[in-house]
Amino acid sequence: MAAERLLPPGQREVRKWPRLDLGIVPRFDPKEWDLRVDGSVDKPIRFTYDEFLRLPSAKVVSPFHCVTGWTTFDNEWVGATVREVAERAQIRPTARFATFRCGDGYTTSHPLNVLYDSDVLLTYQWDGKPLPIEHGGPVRLLVPKRYAYKSAKWVR
Repeated sequence: MAAERLLPPGQREVRKWPRLDLGIVPRFDPKEWDLRVDGSVDKPIRFTYDEFLRLPSAKVVSPFHCVTGWTTFDNEWVGATVREVAERAQIRPTARFATFRCGDGYTTSHPLNVLYDSDVLLTYQWDGKPLPIEHGGPVRLLVPKRYAYKSAKWVR
């Protein structure tokens, strides 16, 4: 089912997804890549790339809005929900925010109540293919209800 096609004020629809980053594209080696969940958790965890891909997956169809003024519609994403990963790490009840660190040095934070929405993913697939490196692959945070700069690329 296609996502609702509401273009926010000041946005324009684009067909080709523009590439925007800090000018640093991390190298991806599936044997070296890992995802770590630590901090205010009872069970710090580390996933290898293969372990991460074996987590239960969810599919989300959503628009993708960039703060620079463009929107793409009907993006199909596949990945693990942030809630699934957080539950495995046993996030402490006192925790209110999560910070995501990325392979290019970028960080972003979100309130946990936002991250626990069922459409918030650590996504590794876009439109039926592995998420391209230039768009944040192998794993990108997807927070569809926020502008794209909050959907951090190259999450580690």
